[in-house]
Amino acid sequence: MRIIYGIISVAVCVALVIGIQQWRGPLLPALMVTKLPLELRIVASGEVRYQSLAKIGSEITGTVKARYVREGDWVNEGDLLVELNPQELQAQLAQTQTLLQQLQQKTRPQSQAALIEARDILDQASREARRREKLSEQGVIPIEQVEQAQRFELSAKAAFTRTQIATDALAENSTEERLLKQRIASAELALAKTRLYAPFKGRIQTRNVESGDLVQPGKVLLEIARNDSQTCQGMTTNGMEVVIALDEKNFAPVKLGQPVKLIADAWPNINVAGEVGFIAPAVDTGRGTIDVHINVLRDEQTPDFLQGMTVSANIIADERASTLVLPNDYVFNNRADTAQVLLWQDDKVTPVDVTLGLRNVGHSEIVSGLNEGDIVVQAGSLTAEKTKSSQRVRVYFEQIQHVIR
Repeated sequence: MRIIYGIISVAVCVALVIGIQQWRGPLLPALMVTKLPLELRIVASGEVRYQSLAKIGSEITGTVKARYVREGDWVNEGDLLVELNPQELQAQLAQTQTLLQQLQQKTRPQSQAALIEARDILDQASREARRREKLSEQGVIPIEQVEQAQRFELSAKAAFTRTQIATDALAENSTEERLLKQRIASAELALAKTRLYAPFKGRIQTRNVESGDLVQPGKVLLEIARNDSQTCQGMTTNGMEVVIALDEKNFAPVKLGQPVKLIADAWPNINVAGEVGFIAPAVDTGRGTIDVHINVLRDEQTPDFLQGMTVSANIIADERASTLVLPNDYVFNNRADTAQVLLWQDDKVTPVDVTLGLRNVGHSEIVSGLNEGDIVVQAGSLTAEKTKSSQRVRVYFEQIQHVIR
């Protein structure tokens, strides 16, 4: 009999415990609503590039006499990079200069002297022809001598005309002289092209030429990355950028000038500052991505990124210094900018409508509907049916992160 009473007593105790627990409600995780920083970050991987990369080549065919730089060298605007063998072009220039000098100092004076002589011969032949004509009229000489003088006069006129034409062709600023001067200018220009200079301040990225190589137009000999130092946010940019291919579904919050934190694989514990400098105007339809260019901001402690490095970019698309924040698993029934939360008061939870603001992957800003210090229960802890009216529950408190990203 005592055994039966014992069993009954145990059953009553168990039922009593179960009844009390059901009356008190289930034990659920909860949070106290508080103000915290909140950020909307967009994370993507990119590659380090230079905003301006010049490809240096030769405009003429020639043999490399000397190369003065190699990869990694810093150069200033006007520094000599490569020199081609100038001997053949120097010989062509000297030959043309000699022809011009010969024209100006020998051929032209000789032609002018020949013209004077031809004029004198013509004058003499004309006087002789007139004299014989008069003598023939007086019957002193036969007509044959007159005709002979007239033929000589005609020959002298033809010779004078030919000499005049030749002299005009060799005159100052004549066609011949202009042609020689143009050939000299062309030879000097070609000779100047045997020396390749840096077009701007920068760093040599690649070299594809050595002394003795035969180079032709169109061949890239060197690549120079421009180093344009500019001040931005109290820091400097040196023409370097990180290009990320951002999925178009994450593109909407990205704007020019937004701050970015860059982490290179080579220095995983160092955050490098950056800012969004350019957004491509079109989507890559093959990949469904948009290229975003991020300017790298440097100070004395910033490590030197190298061309081609892999970098993780954290774009801070929006942020709040202090606002009411809840994890997303405490929010349910999301509809555009509104949702519901389970407010815990007097050991009971009640669904409450709230207005949402800034949201990221894990957290949401509560614009209205809750006050600082309110206690809310995790939304996934109760079924949708049980959230339609108040329900008694017990809670234990979780710790929300201090900085929400």
